[in-house]
Amino acid sequence: QDYTWEDHGYSLINRLYPDVGQLLDEKFQVVYNLTYNTIAMHCGVDTSMLRRAIWNYVHCVFGIRYDDYDYGEVNQLLERSLKIYIKTVACYPEKTTKRTYTQFWRQFKHSEKVHINLLLLEARMQAALLYALRAVTHYM
Repeated sequence: QDYTWEDHGYSLINRLYPDVGQLLDEKFQVVYNLTYNTIAMHCGVDTSMLRRAIWNYVHCVFGIRYDDYDYGEVNQLLERSLKIYIKTVACYPEKTTKRTYTQFWRQFKHSEKVHINLLLLEARMQAALLYALRAVTHYM
């Protein structure tokens, strides 16, 4: 059974620490919805599918999968170098180098790469919270 932030984590953390769930949820939503509607030199682009693919790929790396998401999108939207970068930063941040950073999305702006970092770090934090909160739920 899925244990999601929206259905389980948010309400449990609010029950344990009032208002913290709202603050965390707002933080996740701000980063998830952040967009300039540009990709490289293309303007007016809907980046929602890309942002969702990155978020879900990070969760997938940590063993969290959602039945209602088509993981084929991850393979279509995230090139291999980006996947390697995401996995390195999320799982082995100490191994992240400048070379790793420059190897993915060479034609993209640094601001777009920073946004990728924000997305993956917030998704990683949410994944860690889901594991912790699920353990608390089972304990209770």
